[in-house]
Amino acid sequence: MLVTGAAGFIGSAVTRALLRRGDRVVAMLEPGADSRNLDGLDLERVTTDLRDADGLRRAVAGVGTVFHVAALYRFWAPDPASFYEVNVEGTRNLLQAARGAGVGRIVYTSTVGTLGLGGASRGAPVRETSYATVDHLFGLYKQSKYVAEHEVLREAAQGLPVVLVQPTMPVGPGDRAPTPTGATVLDFLNGRMPAYVDTTLNIVDVDDVAEGHLLAADRGQVGRSYILGGENLTLREILGLLAGVTGLPAPSLRVPNRLALAAAQVSELVEGRVLHREPSVPLEGARMATTHMAFDDTRAREELGYRSRRAADALARAARWFADTGAVRPARLSRFEWAK
Repeated sequence: MLVTGAAGFIGSAVTRALLRRGDRVVAMLEPGADSRNLDGLDLERVTTDLRDADGLRRAVAGVGTVFHVAALYRFWAPDPASFYEVNVEGTRNLLQAARGAGVGRIVYTSTVGTLGLGGASRGAPVRETSYATVDHLFGLYKQSKYVAEHEVLREAAQGLPVVLVQPTMPVGPGDRAPTPTGATVLDFLNGRMPAYVDTTLNIVDVDDVAEGHLLAADRGQVGRSYILGGENLTLREILGLLAGVTGLPAPSLRVPNRLALAAAQVSELVEGRVLHREPSVPLEGARMATTHMAFDDTRAREELGYRSRRAADALARAARWFADTGAVRPARLSRFEWAK
């Protein structure tokens, strides 16, 4: 089994799930990657870049199944072209290497960001068949993953045994970056969230997402996509659950969505374009934060046997991991009263 992005948040969870069931794992790491999520694990490591076609051919040699989890997942980068170089060209390179090596199954980690969200704003959770309008694909991450997904489907139509999974908003151990969803949890824990916006998120535990990857490899239909999700909750409900876990007060002030978007536009202009540094409030993140993102993962549950734990349990695991790894400020941590 080869796992690309094996040291990352979802990638390391997939790696641990494979090792738990006794599989031999080759962990592919990008040069200079933080590999602490793999400490103490019995596996083989290969270092190569998705843009290195020769390195990928060596990585897939002798591998029966590939989990392609690696991606550039950010809301901003100093070099915008890097999103397409990694997420699109890198994926094409890996698929071509896998085809040449005769790999028997590939699981591609896409994103629910490639789906249309119009129904969610009207109370209808989004399914795999919900198509996105082009103007909704704001931000280079979404756009590049949308293009990459179609490259994957193109290869599947030509016989490559690829299954797609679309995680929602995972939380849990190993979120070192952190991801945008993890950053929301961490900001609350550190007292950096005095207010909330009107939005809906689908919260899922990262280990459940990892198990969904394995189920997709074993039971998924070639060329078919599967949403791997959990519970649909408003941001206010999420913060309320975190408050219940930690004993910290939940914010009661709601910020109008227009104000949040205006602040992000200023941050993007001044910090991103003028100062050439990552915006404190990325515009893509603000657009996502003000969009209702509710999802229906019935297909994965019925066809794969996928299951997920309660969002409250997933958020509790995330909060404890952030606290245990020193991500929470000591002064703030001293105020925690953990729920039993």
